Amino acid sequence: MKRSNQWVLGMIATLGLASGVALAQSHGMGPGMMHGMGMMRGMGMMHGMDHGEAAGGHRPMAGAVNMLTRQDEGSSADMDLVHEMLMNHTRIKRTVTNLPNGIKTVTESDDPKVAQTIKAHVASMSQRLKDGREFNIFSTTLPVLFENRDKIQSVVEVTEKGSIVTRTSTDPKVVAALQGHATEVTELVQEGMVAMRRGMMARMARGSAVH
Repeated sequence: MKRSNQWVLGMIATLGLASGVALAQSHGMGPGMMHGMGMMRGMGMMHGMDHGEAAGGHRPMAGAVNMLTRQDEGSSADMDLVHEMLMNHTRIKRTVTNLPNGIKTVTESDDPKVAQTIKAHVASMSQRLKDGREFNIFSTTLPVLFENRDKIQSVVEVTEKGSIVTRTSTDPKVVAALQGHATEVTELVQEGMVAMRRGMMARMARGSAVH
């Protein structure tokens, strides 16, 4: 099975658990019942995948893919880049400087392969922001940035080990979103999949899945 597909199955289980938690909390259920509901939902979706249900029609899509705001021909490649960085998050070094009008981030790795992944991801996301093609799995701030992309000034510097990104705006709401998103990404670097799951659950709670 292709690595990205294996990751997708993991996200299915994750979203199953997240949905179970949200539903259980709304009905006042305890941790034991919540755990059971999440596991059952996740396993049920994975069972459907095992029986050849496809991406179209009514088959259950992979959890992470379903969280995308929208899908396009570049989604699969971008998913692979995100996966690579999450699996190697301990090899990534990141610093964030909050500016009065935005942020400056330095994201690098001493591992040449991870460094190349960082460069490819930054380049792809920068192009998506320019084109207005949102790619969002976990973030509650990215929708604001894409909706106001014409108010963002970006400077991307490619380094030997990664990328330095400066994004600024004259709109206070956009500045807050830029700084908020920088924090979200830093949490991914620090915690990997733990932060990803937390972000996905927060986004689900806000009703910000595919639209």
